[in-house]
Amino acid sequence: MILHSNSTGSGQPLIILHGLFGSYDNLAGIARTLSDQWQVISIDLPNHGQSPHSNVMNYTSMVADLVDTTESLNIDQCAVLGHSLGGKLAMAFALAHPGRVTALIIADIAPVSYARSHQAVFAGLTAVNTSALTNRSEAEKQLAKHITEPGVRQFLLKSLHKTEQGFDWRFNLATLAQCYDHLLTFPDYSDAYTGPVLFIKGAQSDYILPEHRPQIMQLFPDAQAKIINGTGHWLHAEKPVAFAKLVRDFLLSQHTKI
Repeated sequence: MILHSNSTGSGQPLIILHGLFGSYDNLAGIARTLSDQWQVISIDLPNHGQSPHSNVMNYTSMVADLVDTTESLNIDQCAVLGHSLGGKLAMAFALAHPGRVTALIIADIAPVSYARSHQAVFAGLTAVNTSALTNRSEAEKQLAKHITEPGVRQFLLKSLHKTEQGFDWRFNLATLAQCYDHLLTFPDYSDAYTGPVLFIKGAQSDYILPEHRPQIMQLFPDAQAKIINGTGHWLHAEKPVAFAKLVRDFLLSQHTKI
């Protein structure tokens, strides 16, 4: 399955993958910043944004979709930057097809299984009667009954769009709910990805913890880590300049090694 993508800039290709409930433009700022030196291809994950919907969503299928998409774009090798769920997909892609990935940047996620943490989000999304909506403020009021954080509501509302039949979510809510438990896991891989990897952690986030280090180093022996102070899980949005500098410096350091 070929995924929707948006390309900007020129140079060596850099693929950017967003997180759960998002879309490619969540990282539009970093894409613009890096497009002065790289061809940045921002991709909508399966069942997100403008990419096709299906009733299957697991790491095997998503990696296959990413292979199909890069081949359709005539990209043989690329660096990959992924945030959250996009970071898990980036890691799975590199582990399954190491020859396709020149470098890996993982934003605030580890190759481990996580506990459920989106119950309120699913409850809020399910409660929104999209077919009866007349405007976005109605959707936010319905979301607010389950989701207290205004920022989370605004993030989700970015994926609410007007159709000929009314409003609808761009993401495939039914499949995300059905496959959520699988997305929380991480596949088993017998071989490591030995290429260069940068993990970037938000200092106030608990998505990457000290106890994750053994698994990270087993799968990514050439991994290094950086921490951005004053940020949580949305580090690229909270400190975009610092985040972009870490990504740029890492990619340029790999280029000078070659």
